[in-house]
Amino acid sequence: MLTNAVVAPPSLCSGHNSQLSNQLLFPYKLNYGLEGARRKQKVSPLKAGFWDSIRSGFLKNNATQVIEPPSTLPEEEEPLPQEIVLVERTQPDGTLEQVIFSSGGDVDVYDLQALCDKVGWPRRPLSKVAAALKNSYMVATLHSIRKSPEREGNDQKELIGMARATSDHAFNATIWDVLVDPGYQGQGLGKALVEQLIRALLQRDIGNITLFADSQVVDFYRNLGFEPDPEGIKGMFWYPRY
Repeated sequence: MLTNAVVAPPSLCSGHNSQLSNQLLFPYKLNYGLEGARRKQKVSPLKAGFWDSIRSGFLKNNATQVIEPPSTLPEEEEPLPQEIVLVERTQPDGTLEQVIFSSGGDVDVYDLQALCDKVGWPRRPLSKVAAALKNSYMVATLHSIRKSPEREGNDQKELIGMARATSDHAFNATIWDVLVDPGYQGQGLGKALVEQLIRALLQRDIGNITLFADSQVVDFYRNLGFEPDPEGIKGMFWYPRY
């Protein structure tokens, strides 16, 4: 069963001292059906006159040809945010509950603060939490949606899990702040949350994914394919001393 310490790590809701025992983990296998994702090479178009000179075997008068890159590179269309129903069940009172994973959309900072309270993470300034969410490359969530047959159109939506990733938007991403409501732990939702987040990152051609994990959950992430200290690589921390 997952514990309150399913974190990677709680940067949004706790102070830096709690991270001293964290390990930097790297995935040594990403078997999510996307290993063959091909990287598309962006080639800047060259002036036709330059190629004409090459074909003719000389550059007229040895003049220097200026190769001008385009003002903006063509942007690849990124995959749209996904919504996936992970669990669907009917409660004894007839209420239909769905647990939905989403790789996009806004997160209410007050809902996130309430979730952090449930798992025992210390509070952080909400303005900083909002900035961290805004500047993340991807924010993945788990929501419980309850639909009552007696209250059609009045669904109850509750944030029960979250994880986010920062990235250089090209090669690397780091996963942070993985947390699941204690009332929903032990159901495989933490595993599903991380797996779906990794898939979403791979779909964006991010090939190197890391995270920090507290010592008590290293095995949890190892079972998801992450490897501690591969080839002796160590995570190192610098904290201000004041």
